[in-house]
Amino acid sequence: MTGICEGRVVIVTGAGRGLGRAHALAFAAEGARVVVNDLGVGPDGTGAGGGPAAAVVTEINEAGGTAVAHTGDIATEQGAASLVAAALDTFGRLDTLVNNAGFLRDRMLVNLTEDDWDAVVRVHLKGHFLPLKHAVAHWREETRAGRRPAARVVNTGSGAGLLGSVGQGNYAAAKAGIVALSLVAAAETGRYGVLVNAVAPAARTRMTERTFAAAMAAPGEGVFDAMAPGNVSPLVVWLGSAGSAGVTGRVFEAEGGRITVMEGWRPGPTADKGARRTPEEAGAAVRELLAEARPPGPVYGARQEDHGSAESV
Repeated sequence: MTGICEGRVVIVTGAGRGLGRAHALAFAAEGARVVVNDLGVGPDGTGAGGGPAAAVVTEINEAGGTAVAHTGDIATEQGAASLVAAALDTFGRLDTLVNNAGFLRDRMLVNLTEDDWDAVVRVHLKGHFLPLKHAVAHWREETRAGRRPAARVVNTGSGAGLLGSVGQGNYAAAKAGIVALSLVAAAETGRYGVLVNAVAPAARTRMTERTFAAAMAAPGEGVFDAMAPGNVSPLVVWLGSAGSAGVTGRVFEAEGGRITVMEGWRPGPTADKGARRTPEEAGAAVRELLAEARPPGPVYGARQEDHGSAESV
């Protein structure tokens, strides 16, 4: 280990299992003191318990690191405020926030209930916004006091939020919102020494091992496990370190040994008449522009015939 986070204090939400646990362990191995947040809920967000967070804290401490558990609900104002307070009260500072908490309630849109929608959007999107808000408020005060931090925020997006995913309308919408929130936060908070980026990981977790069972299956012994959660953590640790200076407002995909910079929405082919069009003229212009444009990436889980029919409409 290189110790690139030596002396830093890092919060990781949803750190009791899966990606969050891997991130917490990786930060601790690089010298960071870690606040391990986890509500201890099931894969669908039901139930709660402090066991997962406590287990990761024990694992870090027994390996010679330093960690403390936080089991509050970070999708509430009080829980998010207490999360930041836990870092400041325990370690006297906060350097990095990794927003990772989430769960799934997968349904096709016609079967998706309002509660399924609200619960998933709440934990993913609101659960990113509130810790971010309270962390930035602290860093703003530090800057105003003449102690400009080298602060970092790493948000957790998803390929579902970049391309869409069949049966995950609530999750995909929340993850797309997280990407937009990250871009806004990067633009607003740089003045306070805060760099904000997002990672769209592909790894084996409780959320993916059932939804994408075949793709997430562990390989045989001696074969590189591309879907192991720990493969994503080196990028997250680097983004959360002082070494990532100058990198902000970016979205990265991470899977196995692959890192991809996602370039997002950019203007493609354009036609400007300089005057109002009729509907028929608008349709003709769209046909010509689509013929020049690159086709969109396929939605995860979409059937080829569905994708083809949509393209031909």
